[in-house]
Amino acid sequence: GEGLYSASLLCLVSVILVFLFFFARSFALKAQDRAIRAEENLRYFILTGHLPDSRLSIQQIIALRFASDQELKDLALRAVAENLTPKQIKQAIRHWRGDYHRV
Repeated sequence: GEGLYSASLLCLVSVILVFLFFFARSFALKAQDRAIRAEENLRYFILTGHLPDSRLSIQQIIALRFASDQELKDLALRAVAENLTPKQIKQAIRHWRGDYHRV
């Protein structure tokens, strides 16, 4: 009786802690994705005078952040037209722009 209650309580606390860690990490990643989207929208607007196509997925935008300013517009248009995956976008980049400020 007494041991079963303690063991059950420990298992429940363990499961709660795992879920807590998972949710805390996923919320941080979502916030970082939103920051990347905002930065790249601003960068695209500064370079072109227009907002990027709304059909770009967050994964495509994250991949496009490595493209140089000269190839960003054409690559973004190509990503929408050909529905490129993030891997294909990264392979199409000729002049990499490092992202050294991320943690």
